Amino acid sequence: MATTADIRNGLVLNFNNDLFQITEFQHVKPGKGAAFVRTKLKSLTTGRVIDNTFNAGVTITPVRVERRKFQFLYKDEAGYNFMDQETFDQINLDEKIVDGADLMKEGQEVEMLINAETETPLSCELPPFVELEVTYAEPGIKGDTANSPKKRVEVESGAKIMVPLFIESGQKIRVDTRTRDYVERVK
Repeated sequence: MATTADIRNGLVLNFNNDLFQITEFQHVKPGKGAAFVRTKLKSLTTGRVIDNTFNAGVTITPVRVERRKFQFLYKDEAGYNFMDQETFDQINLDEKIVDGADLMKEGQEVEMLINAETETPLSCELPPFVELEVTYAEPGIKGDTANSPKKRVEVESGAKIMVPLFIESGQKIRVDTRTRDYVERVK
């Protein structure tokens, strides 16, 4: 058991018979009345984000989780297949657990959040930036450069990304996996 003083970003807790990860929190001490903690909780089963307020000193039930490195192997009709980097065990995950699945390519290293008590995967996160090769890009139209124009390209993993006009097929680009934005060209 823990109290609201132990709340921090990334903490996984059992709340309303579901597992939630704290994405954001703020401790508030108003001039009048008792202190409380405002939180944004992301459900690890449904992906839904909720706002919740805990009174100061209330007990919460944290869940012990581990972060492990996995390698993406391939996708089939059953889901996404990964291999543990330490034990070489293979696991299969459903598409809803994998964040940004269309930005993964075979051999990509990912980090999984695993419930230490039941050994079940809770979420799968890509690194903040991935390097992908552009497989299809329409030619850029010159002249319309007043407001940083962008065009849609397709990368090797099948995802469609908005990039500047000068990007062409065959070039490698760096993509931010959290916002799905183009970052830079890779040489």
